[in-house]
Amino acid sequence: MANRYLLGFDVGSSSVKASLVNADTGKCVASAFYPEREAPITAVKTGWAEQDPQMWWDNAKLSLKKIMSDSNAKAEEIKAIGISYQMHGLVCVDKELNALRPSIIWCDSRAVTYGEKAFHTIGQEKCLQHLLNSPGNFTAAKLAWVKENEPELFEKIYKVMLPGDYIAMRLSGVANTTVSGLSEGMFWDFKENKVADFLMDYYGFDNSLLSDIVPTFSIQGEVSAEAAAETGLLKGTPITYRAGDQPNNAVSLNVFNPGEIASTAGTSGVVYGVLGDINYDKKSRVNTFAHVNHRVDQTRLGVLLCINGTGILNAWVKRNILSSGIGYAEMNDLASKVAIGSEGVSVIPFGNGAERVLENKEIGCSISGLSFNKHNSAHIVRAAQEGIVFSFCYGMEIMQQMGMNIKKIHAGKANMFLSDIFRQTLAGVSGATIELYDTDGSVGAAKGAGIGAGIYKDNNEAFATLDKLMVIEPDESKRSEYLSAYSEWKSQLNKMI
Repeated sequence: MANRYLLGFDVGSSSVKASLVNADTGKCVASAFYPEREAPITAVKTGWAEQDPQMWWDNAKLSLKKIMSDSNAKAEEIKAIGISYQMHGLVCVDKELNALRPSIIWCDSRAVTYGEKAFHTIGQEKCLQHLLNSPGNFTAAKLAWVKENEPELFEKIYKVMLPGDYIAMRLSGVANTTVSGLSEGMFWDFKENKVADFLMDYYGFDNSLLSDIVPTFSIQGEVSAEAAAETGLLKGTPITYRAGDQPNNAVSLNVFNPGEIASTAGTSGVVYGVLGDINYDKKSRVNTFAHVNHRVDQTRLGVLLCINGTGILNAWVKRNILSSGIGYAEMNDLASKVAIGSEGVSVIPFGNGAERVLENKEIGCSISGLSFNKHNSAHIVRAAQEGIVFSFCYGMEIMQQMGMNIKKIHAGKANMFLSDIFRQTLAGVSGATIELYDTDGSVGAAKGAGIGAGIYKDNNEAFATLDKLMVIEPDESKRSEYLSAYSEWKSQLNKMI
């Protein structure tokens, strides 16, 4: 039988990764990313962050060339293409579909005041009821900055798009987008199920700046003759899926249904849960977007909690508290010798900037309950990991208040999820079962493409071969100890906020 492959791109701010997945076995046959060192981010002023969209395209082509060489796959064997991308970026193109300026990417903060002004002028209740968020520092606010500060360039804009829309456009020659994408840019009105005209009018944007909407899983475009010549792909190969990196991470972990959670815990941490009803947090401490399978007749929202001080705290403890040469596995062994609750030591982990979950307060990282006669470095190691988990659970309580019943947490077996203490504490406090998988964003995008192309009938068929590496059930015999430690941590936090 001839091979059938699915191609996935993951367009990040540090690199672009490409993976080739065998559609019939579900296995990844080749992966590559470029550049091998982190891609440059230009910061002309403090708080700015820009990247050249052409760089993403060049790195996508290099990654593709490598996987095609490594796998010996033929272009005609690729049946569909999926794209995952860094969220909330702004790309502006002219009528020839050329980028007019570098992309203002997700971590650029120049538009914060534009979003805040819109939130207060339009009205907080109206914004939350219709957008499910504050306009914040998202794509629409970034476009408002361009309109005010680069008016001549603004007049030349034909279409605005997200990074994933740009890569899809380079492949197909056609500009389009998704409801999920529009919602992450704050362009979607959930109450009216259409483009948010009230926000477009407030900022003075014409609706023609937005591309045509295509379903997340659908034939969104086909590889053009020009792109085929540039990439070696076959002309006519369909592009059948795209999603922002956090919704796509959920896709990669087969998280589609209400109450399911996808989590990552690298330098910063993310908890992304699926909600089955239209709702929002009145204090805007979490972000709510259309999930990949959201439709008018089927509400599926992705509620996004981001904690800045996650793995970065663990790394800081390793670097500054412990003797040199001690690795993460040894840290976990040290911490395992300390009882749940770290014998009264609490670490508040918010030392990596303002936290949205704390209403953008910047309270820093602190250690409390430390006794020089009883505690040592092992207590701090454990308390740091517990503090990270507790910050996740604090945010998950907001999700529960929005109506989410959290039963299962899906994650990749990586970063903080390599720690048994981290896993057991998260299961113990949340009461949820944790399932760890072997997957990544580009593989998820490839399988998403398989759904969009009709190769798989649904997500369960697409992810039937997903490698489940470990299942962690809550230890009911220790549940009260975990909850007691969490309660003590929250009491310390409440004194600070």
